[in-house]
Amino acid sequence: MGPDNRAPWWQDCVFYQVYPRSFADSSGDGVGDLDGVTAHLDYLRELGVDALWLNPVMVSPMADHGYDVADPRAIDPLFGDLAGLDRLVAASHERGIRLTMDLVPNHTSSAHPWFVEALGSAPGSRERERYIFRDGRGPDGAQAPNNWISVFGGPAWTRVPDGQWYLHLFDVQQPDLNWDNPEVMADFETTLRFWLDRGVDGFRIDVSHGMAKPPGLPDMPVTDIKLLTHQDDDPRFNRPGVHAIHRAIRRVVDDYPGAVSVGEVWVHDNAQFAAYIRPDELHLAFNFRLLQAEFDAGEIRDAIENSLAAVASVAGTPTWALENHDVQRSVTRYGDGAAGLARARAMALVLLALPGTVFVYNGQELGLPEVELPDAALQDPVWERSGHTERGRDGCRVPLPWSGDTPPFGFSDDPDTWLPMPSDWAPLAVEHQASDPDSTLSLYRRALEIRRERAGFGERLEWLPAPEGAVVFRRGTLICVVNTGSQPVALPEGARLLSSGPLTGAELAPNTAAWLSG
Repeated sequence: MGPDNRAPWWQDCVFYQVYPRSFADSSGDGVGDLDGVTAHLDYLRELGVDALWLNPVMVSPMADHGYDVADPRAIDPLFGDLAGLDRLVAASHERGIRLTMDLVPNHTSSAHPWFVEALGSAPGSRERERYIFRDGRGPDGAQAPNNWISVFGGPAWTRVPDGQWYLHLFDVQQPDLNWDNPEVMADFETTLRFWLDRGVDGFRIDVSHGMAKPPGLPDMPVTDIKLLTHQDDDPRFNRPGVHAIHRAIRRVVDDYPGAVSVGEVWVHDNAQFAAYIRPDELHLAFNFRLLQAEFDAGEIRDAIENSLAAVASVAGTPTWALENHDVQRSVTRYGDGAAGLARARAMALVLLALPGTVFVYNGQELGLPEVELPDAALQDPVWERSGHTERGRDGCRVPLPWSGDTPPFGFSDDPDTWLPMPSDWAPLAVEHQASDPDSTLSLYRRALEIRRERAGFGERLEWLPAPEGAVVFRRGTLICVVNTGSQPVALPEGARLLSSGPLTGAELAPNTAAWLSG
């Protein structure tokens, strides 16, 4: 047999991000779970996605909703058990859907046995060397070892009773691991193989630009920065040593043909970004430029050009997303109300026309807006650590509406869902939208069907002349046009395949996109 020249499955894949707490509840406790996902796989098959990205479901105290892992090789009872995960993997594969899991290598939960052992051990002990413990500065070591702040707000150091401090770039219950310690990689390899041996198709790797810390842990030059953000020169992240870690991870993943690694990489410089997807590191890395762009023709085109350029030097695959569990819903981000929804629908056609790998966040296909939750309902650690100045990410994590006219809209048998659902979401429910050919769900289903069936989606992107306020590009025989301006624009020649809103004659209205065959 000759070499297999087929492109990897993930190279033009549409991933659907499942936030398990909010997708579907099968147990009636108001929290989504694994069997809830399994029960709705036919919905995902009809939607037309190729793979799932499952947010963390491992054992956790849930201080950061699963990103504080106490046992990386077991399922938290909140979501089910290992048998439930096995059922989900098997049922997904039966439907031709791959399944990837979320892994968290930068830190553990403070409830992890390793950290419990570290707290009970002496400074300099083997147990403490698995984490980043340091003596403090100043008289009696009463000042933190450096000036680093937490991404969630407040200091990145907490002092323990014997006087030492430990590093946590996120919540105090998420101590950073010491990746200079070979025990850490050895344990992570065990975790990778544990899940891959169960048939999982790969991983989304949290904070992939973290893990490596600079020698000496120098001070940050600037600490007055917005929460949940950082720049490329921030000593807390994007250190050169992280690439050796990814090469070690890749050697493990390559033992499982077809498995994929997807990195969460918040790096802005294109050359530095590209380093993460060199042939022996990550297969894919999230690029967030399109997600961060305003609904503006210039910003959209710049984001697309930049994202394509970022991967070109290493012949990598571009990735695209408009939403995820950490950012404001696109409907709200683009202006909220009817205008915000129209723009989000238009950007859906831009997203799904682009070359490479696409990620759709659960509820995005329903046009869900950000929810303004009451203070008492907020659970994100950002809310507390910021001193109630940042509301955090709960507003984009509200459970999905499936059916019915009142909360919990078929999500659960328990009306007291883990986050409250708006009472006016009945028109957004899957049941309502599925029967409406003009709904956002129907738009996504049709766009994904066309993407899957048209050979032109394998072609490179070519920019076409565009009226002011518009973006026009071609891929093979498909032309995508989006109008971000305030006036209608003329449509190019071509048969009309799909539009995000009504078309009037040969013109495209503001806040609308169309696909043409040309």
